[in-house]
Amino acid sequence: MAVRRTARHGTLGAREARLAYWMLAPTFLIVFAIVLFPVLMNFWLSLKPVTLGDLRAPTPVVNERYPATPAAPGDELAIRLIMRNSSQSSTLRDVTLEKQLPAGLVPLEVDPRCSLQAARLTCTLGTWPGGYRETIDLRFLTTAETFAQGVPQAGAAAAVVRARSENVLTSFRFTLDNFRRVVASADFWPVLRVTLSYTFFSAVGSILLGLFAAQLVNADFRGQGFIRGMFLFPYVAPVIAVAFVWAFFLDPFSGTVNALGVQHGLLAEPLNFLGQRTVVVDVLGATFALPLALTTVIVFSAWNYFPFAFLFLLARFQAIPTSMYEAADVDGASPMQKFWWITLPQLTGILAVLFLLRFMFLINKFEDIFLLTGGAAGTKTLPIQIYDQAFALANIGTGAAVAVVLFLVLLLFMLAYFRYAPEDR
Repeated sequence: MAVRRTARHGTLGAREARLAYWMLAPTFLIVFAIVLFPVLMNFWLSLKPVTLGDLRAPTPVVNERYPATPAAPGDELAIRLIMRNSSQSSTLRDVTLEKQLPAGLVPLEVDPRCSLQAARLTCTLGTWPGGYRETIDLRFLTTAETFAQGVPQAGAAAAVVRARSENVLTSFRFTLDNFRRVVASADFWPVLRVTLSYTFFSAVGSILLGLFAAQLVNADFRGQGFIRGMFLFPYVAPVIAVAFVWAFFLDPFSGTVNALGVQHGLLAEPLNFLGQRTVVVDVLGATFALPLALTTVIVFSAWNYFPFAFLFLLARFQAIPTSMYEAADVDGASPMQKFWWITLPQLTGILAVLFLLRFMFLINKFEDIFLLTGGAAGTKTLPIQIYDQAFALANIGTGAAVAVVLFLVLLLFMLAYFRYAPEDR
């Protein structure tokens, strides 16, 4: 009896499991369509020598010309077929042409690959390599049957051309040339270094600003709600609007920042914050070259996204028990000691999560740098390079290869994060 009950329960459990899987099937399909399929397609394209022109399948193109048009029986009908392969690299196979001609024509000069049967012209044109071009001249003699239905119009029915071609997107020919081209390019490693620098310092900057803002409004004071709402403005404002405002303020000719800096003696001359690669800075007698445009973009990114960290940190601040601070006050701890020994340990987990999220978002950021500098003056990142390769240079395969490199960099970071991040997160 016990064995029978166990078997029955096992069967019921199996049915419930199957039902659960069927209920989750739409979710799995949506995740595959939205998340996994684009990633897999990107890997597929990275192994293909695909350009923007290859997205349209190669086709045979035929233009018909009529040098001689008959006016009466016995006149000559001439047809000129100007043919070409629409692709410069792909081969067309088994090219055939069919065209309906007026009845009663007698062939005078016909290409050996063409035949005329029952007023239907059929041409078997074989294989056309990439860039193929050819002109075929056909001559026919008209008869009374040709004019039985009126003056013949040879161009009334357009020629129908068919061919087979290998689709570079669906073929199983793969190559690593895209990755070789990416790694061997002179600007790949500088762009990778700029990408990591921009991502790391922007993430750290936004978290530090968020931490400062959360600490500032954590206490009760008049207008606290208004200040909290104002802190969210950079994050909810359209990025294109704030980017153009920053570009206007930082303009070297009419910008407010340069005007105030020169007026108050902070700047010897106006600076092109978004167009100057480096600037020499003197700090306490030591001079060093500061990457000006990259630093400006990092500051913009930290300012634009610090409200994201601010919200998380403020919520965590308010979850810290006040009894811990009261006990520290009894022990005579200073504000800095309370922050270092109480607040910061409580924030370790959320800070690690914030850094992970901000790193993931920022390493894929495209619009900020594109709107501010367009990737010029040493601010080109991997997303900008993907855009340049895929659309500016029309090299889809190389752009996909850069995207795969970006994916691998992010994957390595996530593996390191989950290996070394604090356990309490």
